[in-house]
Amino acid sequence: MSTLKTTRRMAMGLVAAATATFGLQANAGGHGIDLTGKTVEWIIPFSETGGSAKWANFYAPLLSEALPGQPTVVVKFMPGAGSTKGANYFHEQEYDDGTLIFGSSGSTQFPFLLGDPRVKFDYADWNVVLASGTGGVAYLPPELAAKMDGLDASGLKDTDFIYGNQGATRLDLVPTLAWGMLSLNVESVMGIKGRGDGRLMFERGEANIDYQTSSSYLSGVTPLVEAGTAVPMMTWGALSDAGDIVRDPTFPEIPTFKEVCEATNGCETSGEKWDAWKAFFIAGFPAQKMVFLPRGATADAMVTYTAAFEAVKARADFAEISGKRLGKYPQMTGAAAEAAKASGTNVSPDAKAFIVNWLQEKYGVSLN
Repeated sequence: MSTLKTTRRMAMGLVAAATATFGLQANAGGHGIDLTGKTVEWIIPFSETGGSAKWANFYAPLLSEALPGQPTVVVKFMPGAGSTKGANYFHEQEYDDGTLIFGSSGSTQFPFLLGDPRVKFDYADWNVVLASGTGGVAYLPPELAAKMDGLDASGLKDTDFIYGNQGATRLDLVPTLAWGMLSLNVESVMGIKGRGDGRLMFERGEANIDYQTSSSYLSGVTPLVEAGTAVPMMTWGALSDAGDIVRDPTFPEIPTFKEVCEATNGCETSGEKWDAWKAFFIAGFPAQKMVFLPRGATADAMVTYTAAFEAVKARADFAEISGKRLGKYPQMTGAAAEAAKASGTNVSPDAKAFIVNWLQEKYGVSLN
């Protein structure tokens, strides 16, 4: 069975299960919690310069306004080990009074999916109250972008690229595998603490290829494009209802990786490598960022936070302000968030096996 069919069949079952699960959670409580006079700490396991920071900083004041008692919501950055430091810390915490939440990213999900030995957390113990889809854009300096012939990236194959990489098992495997499929020679400088640090490397001339998630691209890279110092190469695309890769709704004028791959000799959009790339794209981007309450969270707390995020989404100006900061992507609560969590924390055994072998061959990283 193909990865796509497996993923979509799994997702359909997970949606039904999530709907039932969330219904039980909501009906078990429903009275909510009062956060008057309290401070909510929102842990982000990355640096202050990346897409997760911009996502959390966008939502924090809106969440503060929507929660009962209007508590102060403070974003606390806890970078390290490609986000597993902050995730492991959060996993050690148990629900107390609703004043601790956690924001994960695809770079947190991928080590979990791949069995990274540094992972001490389990998504099954966490309680999702928001799931945000996003996209990603790869970009180049103008002199290198000029080597492309339309969508054909063959002219870049003789270039030596440098890329700031958060870690082999992190979300960065989506762009690095894509560039490898295009036969680009990309050397990774490992260990940056957030994608914003990768952008800074690009700005300083220390890297000559980069990608950012949509929120960071909108705020951090768009000015570079407008100044003529960066040129978008491609997006990773978006997933249609039929499971196909289509153009990103936030950047409809930029071609997708699939389009560039189809136009570049030697790159194929079928077979096990493509299936693996697509599986991890699905796990990493349509449900790329999620907000969790810690294990043991009460039904009242779940209802409170879910209602607060739903109130934020219901604001008359939400589409406008979120589109400018986050892009045009689903912001999911309730059963939809549960289903997104499930799709973001599951990949087929074939896709996982391919990526594990690829990581060993490319980086010498052993996860077996």
